[in-house]
Amino acid sequence: MRLEDIRRALGAHTAQEISAAGTRRAAVAMVLAEHEAGPSVLLIERARRAGDPWSGHMAFPGGRVDPGDAHPREAAERETLEEVGLPLREAACIGRLDDKQGNPRTHPALVISGFVYALPGPAILAPNHEVQEAFWFPLGALADPARHVPYRAHSIDFPGILVGDPERHVVWGLTYSFLESFFRAIGRPLPNRWTPELHAHTRGMERGL
Repeated sequence: MRLEDIRRALGAHTAQEISAAGTRRAAVAMVLAEHEAGPSVLLIERARRAGDPWSGHMAFPGGRVDPGDAHPREAAERETLEEVGLPLREAACIGRLDDKQGNPRTHPALVISGFVYALPGPAILAPNHEVQEAFWFPLGALADPARHVPYRAHSIDFPGILVGDPERHVVWGLTYSFLESFFRAIGRPLPNRWTPELHAHTRGMERGL
């Protein structure tokens, strides 16, 4: 898996955008970096906070689009700088992923956009109080079937990807959905771990921002 091939594939991909009137916006940044063994991707573990429904979740940096943000992409870049100290304004934005709808029970009017960035190498990260841990993970390993595990939430087993400690570092929900979109766009779809019942249930349960 080479970054130049990813760049080429995303350049030919047209993201599915959601532009319904009255929606609130959020955005995330999927940041890739060149490494000796292939591209790596930036992942964060959100800080554990009482009362936070997304406490401890694995994610990409991101958050709500503020009134001062000219575009969701600007929000993704601002949030990445705030959360991990990584400036993206000079990085190459190499693609956009399909928009995602927020949790229909808690965030029915929220739309989340995802943007993919490329860096020449892994940068030093400086997590703020919102982030428990931030690290670079081999991109190719995300497609390894051995890492695809069930993640138990809301009494349901969701598709997940193990990226570290099994008790803490499993990617699932919204971030998993963005990864599905990414790997489809580059022609390397993830293993299908969905059942029709689980897929329908997840539409109402996967997290928003």
